[in-house]
Order: sequence, then structure tokens, then C-alpha cells
Amino acid sequence: MKFFSYFLRFIPTREQLAKHRATRWLAPWLGQRKLWHFSRRSVALGMAIGIFFGFLLPVAQIPLSAATAVVLRANVPAAMGSTLVTNPITFAPIYYLAWRTGAWLTGHEGAAPASFPAAEAVSAASGSHGAPPPGLWQHIQALGKPLIVGLAVFACAGGLATYALVSLGWWLHVRYKRWRRQPR
Repeated sequence: MKFFSYFLRFIPTREQLAKHRATRWLAPWLGQRKLWHFSRRSVALGMAIGIFFGFLLPVAQIPLSAATAVVLRANVPAAMGSTLVTNPITFAPIYYLAWRTGAWLTGHEGAAPASFPAAEAVSAASGSHGAPPPGLWQHIQALGKPLIVGLAVFACAGGLATYALVSLGWWLHVRYKRWRRQPR
């Protein structure tokens, strides 16, 4: 129980979320007790929502996951916290793997991220006009579709897997606690 209570210290309160500028617009709905209740279903759904938005969107993950958790009556702190699956440390590997997955699924094995011109070549080619070098826009477009497809696959698969794993882990934990309470 110490492990769980340690992490409860970092969960924002309703009042903190109601005052924060990114989630202030959710204040009328944040008073619902069910959104803060720690049950198997609400936590699993909240974490699945957070993982989904954490993989799918590079910006506004936390407000969107909180709004979706309110609509679906999931645990708001679990939804907001699990968006941190993509953070400054994991961002690059996740996006590279998503691009590789999307390239494999769409058949765009062409322009790899390593084939981008070096920063010096970009600045030299753009000159004083500020115009991008020729071919840069084609590189960006070639990365776009595979990256979007890969992120969508990661978001859906990650959300479903998170819901299943949290539900299974919760169920196993409850079974273990009941087993330990039984007299031998």
C-alpha cells in the first residue's frame, strides 16, 4: 500500500485542475465523484485514453485526454498521467518506430529520416531568402503519411493493450489479496 500512497501525492486535485489554464474549461464537470474513483474499469479506461492520446497527438494531449475521460466517465488522473508515455526521453524512439511501422504498412520504404539533408546544407541552400532547399518538402511529405499511419496504429494498439493489461493486473491483484486472506 505504500507504493500506491506514494503516487497519490502527485495526483492533482479537482481544485488544481479547475484553476489550471489548460483544464479550466472542464471545471463544471470535474466535480463528479466517479471521475476520481479508483476502480478497475475507470482506471483501465483512463489509462487507455491517456495512452491513445499520448501516442496519437504531439500537442494538447493532457487536455484532450481529460475531456475524453470526462465524457467516457473514466478516471481523470489516470488519463492525464498516462499521456506522459511520450516525453522528451521517449519521443524520438517512439516516433521513429511509428514511422518505420507506417512505412512498412503503407509500402513507403523510400525516404528514411537519415536521408534528410544536414542542417548545414539546409541553411546553406536556403540562403538569405529563407526559402527551403529543393527537395526538403518532398522529404517531409514522404515522412508524413507513414508517420501518421504508424502513430494511429500505435495509439489504437497501445490503448487496447493498456486497457487489457490494467484490467488483468487489477483482477490478478484482487485475486491474490483474497487468496492471502483465506485461512490455511
